[in-house]
Amino acid sequence: MNTAPASPSSSTGAPMALWAIADVERETGIGKDTLRVWERRYGFPAPQRDERGDRLYDAEQLSRLRLIRRLLDAGYRPGRVVGLPRDALEALAASALAQNLAAPQHLPGSAGEPDHLADDQLAPWMAWLRQDQTLRLREALRSAVRTRGLAQTVEAVVAPLCTAVGHAWLRGEIGVYQEHLFTEVVQATLREAIARTDETHPVGLRPPRVLLTTSPGEQHQLGLLMAECFLALEGCDRLPLGVCTPVAEIIGASERTGADVVALSYSDHASRRDVVETVAQLRQQLAASVELWIGGAGAVRNMRRVPPDVVVLRRAVDAAVQVRLWRQRRGLA
Repeated sequence: MNTAPASPSSSTGAPMALWAIADVERETGIGKDTLRVWERRYGFPAPQRDERGDRLYDAEQLSRLRLIRRLLDAGYRPGRVVGLPRDALEALAASALAQNLAAPQHLPGSAGEPDHLADDQLAPWMAWLRQDQTLRLREALRSAVRTRGLAQTVEAVVAPLCTAVGHAWLRGEIGVYQEHLFTEVVQATLREAIARTDETHPVGLRPPRVLLTTSPGEQHQLGLLMAECFLALEGCDRLPLGVCTPVAEIIGASERTGADVVALSYSDHASRRDVVETVAQLRQQLAASVELWIGGAGAVRNMRRVPPDVVVLRRAVDAAVQVRLWRQRRGLA
């Protein structure tokens, strides 16, 4: 945090704390270039300047930028929120949290109901995250995989934890970096478990060959990874491409790799347009023999608007169900 030598005074006469643009980027996760573009386009933020002309942001602007970042991650567009006053931003954040809390956190699927962690059981996990105890988080997840198995860990532990972390972030109870730490811990642990699972298939991986990715603009990949866990348990051949793959690249990769299925994940932050238009474009351009599966809260919310031959996975475990159905149709069960 930088306090300018000639910083203005507050109503009490005390110097006001000011943050340099690098500090604001670190505190909010909003890039310097983005801050400058918003300044020109929306008139906010409106930083002061020091004697060298460098930008300085006061605490009120920093607080508003934190709220804006939370709303962007909740699916709002910059043009909708950047220029709003603080009270309007707080109202939108409260509305986003209320919608998230009201949404069903567990949708009925084909498998039995897993023994989910209750709220009181989630409390120590969230405390470790708030206290930056990532090693405790990692070891607890590894222990869950050992004792519950990979499938139960994904359904009963990781899924409710993701929901709890999302709610805590919307409330401002954890920082951006803590959400990122959580994501990294979960990804590392699940990838370890996937690698061990692959080693247990003596005949190697079998069809269908599933290409996994997200469409442009979808940065969230935990849903994709959870689905991959169930594909691995079925001994399924997989081609994970990571996130934000352009549509043309998805189509090209499907053709060149001989994929049988393209699987996409959409988080709850995905807009209806992102889901419906991308899925329709892919279904039109993918080979007819290639199945298109989509999952995640964004996919479920828009399932009535996608082509009827697109498979919507309500839960990660449904990926395993679809693999079995695919094999049965081809006499490979």
